[in-house]
Amino acid sequence: MNRRLASIAFLCCVLAGASATPPAASGATLTPVQVYGAWHCSDDYCTWGRVRTVIEFDAMNHWLIDRGDGRPSVNLVVLSFVNPLNLLNRTTDATTLDGVPRGMTGEMVGYFTSRGIRVMLSIGGITYTGDWNAALAKDAAGLGRAAAALATTLGVGVEIDYEENRSPNLAGLQAFIDAYRGMNRYDASGVNPAARLTIDLAAGDRWLIALTQKATADWLRTDQPVLDYANAMVPSKQPSTSAAIANWQEHVDGKPQYAPPIPPLAPAKLAGSVYVAEGSRVRPECNNFTASLQKSTGSFVQAVASKVGGGSPGMLGWMFWAAEKPSTRGVGTQPPNTCGGGVGVGATTYAIPIPMAPLRQQ
Repeated sequence: MNRRLASIAFLCCVLAGASATPPAASGATLTPVQVYGAWHCSDDYCTWGRVRTVIEFDAMNHWLIDRGDGRPSVNLVVLSFVNPLNLLNRTTDATTLDGVPRGMTGEMVGYFTSRGIRVMLSIGGITYTGDWNAALAKDAAGLGRAAAALATTLGVGVEIDYEENRSPNLAGLQAFIDAYRGMNRYDASGVNPAARLTIDLAAGDRWLIALTQKATADWLRTDQPVLDYANAMVPSKQPSTSAAIANWQEHVDGKPQYAPPIPPLAPAKLAGSVYVAEGSRVRPECNNFTASLQKSTGSFVQAVASKVGGGSPGMLGWMFWAAEKPSTRGVGTQPPNTCGGGVGVGATTYAIPIPMAPLRQQ
């Protein structure tokens, strides 16, 4: 099963008939898009369990580094996923070497970074939720140090994908973050790739509630930043324009009625997510920019007002789920289903900076 789909399969993203904030009116301030990236699942359903040659990998993924004119289609690729318990235990088996999936090599990282594309590793995913819990219970700080050391060795950032909905180990996750930041301090300039530390939250504020409250209140503040930003993950299926906007607006607004309340999240600390391939269909987001969500939500993403004092308008941008083969069933983005006509055209339309520029801080 598609791990990202399974992660929020039971989330009702938008209630029937719910209204959404409309796109920004003409004349609204549009903030340039900064994050425009893709999660990448390799050819084995997000396992990255085998070493691949650059020639073979490029044949399946060339669209990521060439939108048709020699320029990359994205400025970020997130290799998904690292098993947190394997990383802590430094496991070596058929698909893992010293805790790291065998396919996540320096050569694969260099394939992207040599073209100016930032690379991150995603630790977790729904399949590894139990392993996140086990690793945090066993040695949360040790896991943070192992993640920081791996990031430094490969020259990549780290994404926290911890999808425990009912009772997340927030104290353990705090210890993980503290240990990571003890080795790779927050870097607003973005110069140090290993200092980039992000987190995945649900599509809106009604799932992963405890994690979202903690992350928004303590780790994603603009006055005392700990994590760089959050990704609002894809819902159970591709949303409509209004549903996508409603989900993202929930993060921007917060949930003051919850106990404890979820405070507003600055748009400069948020990227939204859409599918490029879903089930048996390649989405317009992959191959038809004119009909895509990255086009129809563009005004909102670039202009949504901040509810955080002094905050700038506009989210950071979009993430795309997911490159190559994210699921045992359905299509992927390997030829002939390449995404230059959707993701690539969007990169040109929004003048995506490659390499990624230093991120807005508020």
